[in-house]
Amino acid sequence: MSIEIINNTICLTRQGETVKICACGHNCIRFQSSPNCKITDSDRTLMPQNAEARAYIDGANRRAVLETGDMRADTYESGFTIFYFKGREILKEKCELTFSCGIRNYRNIAGDLWKARVTFEAKPDEHFYGLGHGTEDCFDMKGCAIDLRHLNSKCTIPFVYSSLGYGFLWNVPSTGVCELAKNHTRWTSDCTKQVDYVVMGGNPREVCESLADLTGHAPMMPDWAMGFWQSRLRYETQEQVIAVAEKYKSLGIPLSVLVIDYFHWTEQGDWKFDPRYWPDPKGMCEKLHGMGVRAMVSVWPTVNEKSENYYEMLNKNMLIRTVSGSNRVFEFYGSQAEIDTTNPQTREFVWNKLKTNYLDNGIDCFWLDEAEPEVHPEHFDNLIFAAGRGDEVALLYPYYHSKTVYDGMKAEGKEDIITLARCAYLGSQKFGTLVWSGDIPSTFESLSAQIKSGLNMAMCGIVWWTTDVGGFYGGDPKTEYFRELVIRWFQYGVFCPVLRIHGNRNKAERTSGIPEPSGADNELWSFGNEAFEILRGLVLLRERLKPYIKKHMRLAFEKGTPIMRPMFFDFPEDESCYGLGDQYMFGDDILFAPITVEHQTRRTVYLPAGKWIRTSDRAVFEGGATVECHAEINDFIAFVRDGAEVIGAFSVDGLLT
Repeated sequence: MSIEIINNTICLTRQGETVKICACGHNCIRFQSSPNCKITDSDRTLMPQNAEARAYIDGANRRAVLETGDMRADTYESGFTIFYFKGREILKEKCELTFSCGIRNYRNIAGDLWKARVTFEAKPDEHFYGLGHGTEDCFDMKGCAIDLRHLNSKCTIPFVYSSLGYGFLWNVPSTGVCELAKNHTRWTSDCTKQVDYVVMGGNPREVCESLADLTGHAPMMPDWAMGFWQSRLRYETQEQVIAVAEKYKSLGIPLSVLVIDYFHWTEQGDWKFDPRYWPDPKGMCEKLHGMGVRAMVSVWPTVNEKSENYYEMLNKNMLIRTVSGSNRVFEFYGSQAEIDTTNPQTREFVWNKLKTNYLDNGIDCFWLDEAEPEVHPEHFDNLIFAAGRGDEVALLYPYYHSKTVYDGMKAEGKEDIITLARCAYLGSQKFGTLVWSGDIPSTFESLSAQIKSGLNMAMCGIVWWTTDVGGFYGGDPKTEYFRELVIRWFQYGVFCPVLRIHGNRNKAERTSGIPEPSGADNELWSFGNEAFEILRGLVLLRERLKPYIKKHMRLAFEKGTPIMRPMFFDFPEDESCYGLGDQYMFGDDILFAPITVEHQTRRTVYLPAGKWIRTSDRAVFEGGATVECHAEINDFIAFVRDGAEVIGAFSVDGLLT
């Protein structure tokens, strides 16, 4: 065993392992270890910051010490490491074997690739938040075992915030498992060259700022993106799109974005409009722009054998390959191959198609659907990317997918870049990525789960996040159940980073020659007169909230502070806030408590310290207590801090004005 200090970095070599510990930002310590006798020089998606650090060997205690800011790491001769923040122990490795052995575990897969895991001591009073979004319906992730992989409606961001006052970033883009168990905390990689993680100390606000500095800041959200987005599965022709925009304008309802979904194309992988149904996309976009509406178009990473681009991409290795079997890894109206976004040549090729066929025709922004990518079966070890084996690098795919569009738009001089994507990874936010939660059911149970998902995503550095208002599938606009659901979901959507309605409503109609049937109407007037008036009022409220939203989007840009965040973010000293997954802060001054149960009109709300004004009637409440609130279907439950100007955005006589 040897241990030395090089440029204030701890370098340790012991039998079967090399370890490197360094500062990578303010109050941030990075730990890397490998059984390959060397540390691979790769930051992946990180952007390490210069940070003052002091490293030294404490011979009396047989350890090496690294200090940066208020963070400290102690590493002993055995390789055993403990992390401290402000002198308090926050994270301690756990030995898997007796006699302080089994610090980290490696098992060779092939060559320099290993299955690896790191285990830490569990603390009974610790709570965890983050890990992206999924369908677990969990707010506090303590007690959960979470697969580290991307799927439709599951976006893995390998980061957690601990209630003990630190963040943990697992800088390994492989598939694996995170166990936040009662008996241990463990991170396992299915396939990697090395263990790589960062521990960052601080309260929630401080850690979010450190995370943004380390992985990238989101750009400033465009003003036009802060309003109401209309989408459905699906508009079949450009005439339908124009008619919908014109009706919103005639009704005096502000519309920010109108979304054109899939199968507007000729073949999957052509990335262009079918001229039979979209004969003049440039003229269509000009009409939309004349009404103040931006146009978004859905593009998929799938390419079928009939596409004009298939064989060129195949022969130039721009598609995901497989170890065994066909490279057509997704079945949707025939066998589809998937583009390899980790290949720079692929990104350049695809962007040129998007620019020529969409951007040059007036399209303003892109929707990266199916961006995990979705593959069946989910055998990531059977996939080969330019960046490595699938199980080694699979989590990187959506990061490079968003980068494709961002880099292309920037090269064209665009600044107001926002891209809707079904998946993301650490750092995706810096490419203007707006993540949505995928194809979720139209149920109240799903609505409840979305609230927790959005809050956990916020703690992962993903400051732009949204859902399909009303859920994606299973909703029947003719039923009272769905009409109540879409209102309650829309109320929640007003207090999300982006307000966007979408879904495949229960109805199947097929226009002659179009391969994919469309769902029922999904515009605000599609759910009956009562619902329409309520939804119209909510859109107008969102418009009145725009100055407040813009202020907080600037904070997201500058500091990495999410506008939608858990209660403990603003009240970290209040223990009650760490269990509240059904209410949250929307910016500094608005507390929102959504209703997520059918026929519910009453619920309790916890008000932290301070004075709070209820938006519905201006009643004033003293914080530090739980209150019971009432909201009929045409109202919602929200409070504003006493003295905050945003109270003026809320009407005291309902939301219909």
